Amino acid sequence: MSEDSPVFSRVLLKLSGEALLGERQSGVDPEANQAISSEIKEICDLGVEVGVVIGGGNIFRGSESGELGIDRVTLDQMGMLATVINGLALQDMLEKQGVTTRLMSAIELRQIAEPYIRRRAIRHLEKGRVVIFVAGTGNPFFTTDTAAALRAAEIKAEVLLKATKVDGVYSADPLKDKNAVRYDELSYLAIIDKGLSVMDATAITLCMVNHIPIRIFNIFKKGNLRRVIMGESIGSLIKE
Repeated sequence: MSEDSPVFSRVLLKLSGEALLGERQSGVDPEANQAISSEIKEICDLGVEVGVVIGGGNIFRGSESGELGIDRVTLDQMGMLATVINGLALQDMLEKQGVTTRLMSAIELRQIAEPYIRRRAIRHLEKGRVVIFVAGTGNPFFTTDTAAALRAAEIKAEVLLKATKVDGVYSADPLKDKNAVRYDELSYLAIIDKGLSVMDATAITLCMVNHIPIRIFNIFKKGNLRRVIMGESIGSLIKE
């Protein structure tokens, strides 16, 4: 493999709903959506197979909406639908940029998305299509981070790329603590033992037992996704 070639051939990109938020208080910002889509297109053009799991926090976050007086299971189902809205927005923007996509849902939505079938998802990836996985795992009480770890294992992704608004894993919130230290590399168990709020413990454990490294990086810095794919050590790496 040459220095100009990607170091990964198949990846799972985890996007938070906030990645599409931009300068808005809620919903989808067209400029943010276009910027994210351009980053994804850039690595597709390198021949990388890309699966995407997207959250819904910019629209609705079930775990933080208890004050509505609605049952937690129903709240989580509402959150699943929020991820579908984001998936549709991302799909549309990617298609506008010439990227062939497939939207696959963990809950049945036949008019707008394919049902998630593992073998079909892998076949789409092999054909160079970006597969956007929505509706989480289809079950309440599981985060979209856990859905990302699950899909990464199922499609045999070489790495889980957690795209965030910070440039890695810190010992504390760097926006609140000026003494927070950034870690270049951590083990799965260290993340759990230190109680670092990078991903929930279920997601970390799934990656650990399936030997899937996790790269945490800032998606809002233009070109960062390509740099990760090309093997640059940006952000933080979680591995065994």
